[in-house]
Amino acid sequence: MTHAAATVLPRPGRRAPPIGALYDVVGLRLALHRSGDGGPAVVFLPGAGLVGLDFLNVHQKVARFTTSVIYDRAGTGWSDPVRLPRTAADVAKELRDLLGAARVAPPYLLVSHSLGGAYARRYAQLYPDETAGLVFLDPAHEGYLSEPKREFGEQARLALTALPKLLNARKFYGPMFQKMFAAWPDGLRQVVVDYHLSAWSKTLAETKNLQSEVLKEIAGGGPLPDIPLIILTAMGIDPFMAPFMSSDALRASNVRKAGYYDSLASSAPLGENWLIDGAGHSTLHTDRPDLVVAAVRRVADIARTRT
Repeated sequence: MTHAAATVLPRPGRRAPPIGALYDVVGLRLALHRSGDGGPAVVFLPGAGLVGLDFLNVHQKVARFTTSVIYDRAGTGWSDPVRLPRTAADVAKELRDLLGAARVAPPYLLVSHSLGGAYARRYAQLYPDETAGLVFLDPAHEGYLSEPKREFGEQARLALTALPKLLNARKFYGPMFQKMFAAWPDGLRQVVVDYHLSAWSKTLAETKNLQSEVLKEIAGGGPLPDIPLIILTAMGIDPFMAPFMSSDALRASNVRKAGYYDSLASSAPLGENWLIDGAGHSTLHTDRPDLVVAAVRRVADIARTRT
């Protein structure tokens, strides 16, 4: 691996990351925080609009038995802004360069959520020798390209219902985020809540090319390497998606995605799909952090026996 210079930079005129440091990666300053020791190093890839701090609860537990890394992609969180959306290959290369700059040695166990799942899968396709294992939390999947389109009338009704909530995001989503991050330390809870309430449009920006480019990119990117893989499938109603889809539609979507994930798991010699009742897509890691950590530990243990 070609490593970028391990230079931690100040951020004049802008807020420093609440934890971790900034690393200079090909002209960008990217936020990364690491804890723990040992390998394989676990790296968390957030979903669209999410940041490393969203996974602090499981990061801290994983750091008790191996190196754990949370970070912000360029254009999100406390990393430098870039034009969004981006290709999965660009995000994968950036992560590789960042880990080199931070001197986090491969191979990596990538833990990814939603859109981050597409980025992690592309990383494993491009850099198979540097990928020790994969844990997916409701990952973006090319099966979504065949999802049935909602009728215009239903789309309009749901949009009209959700619009007032989006226009007053702090009032509507504030309590939901406070509940989601209730276990975060006092000094960090409000920081991550405030970030999400001010930057919710990042989700839309990052997913703008999901169906037109990213899903096709991973579908055509080749098979995954022969590594352990666990998918956690959230089968509950997601509180953040409920304003945009009916409960029946969300339940039907859960059944379909479980089928996509079964196929993905079966494509790997050491693949498993765990169906998690009572957990939502956006809140899987806060609804069931114990299962996320258990999956990481299982994949890490298998990876160690194969080195």
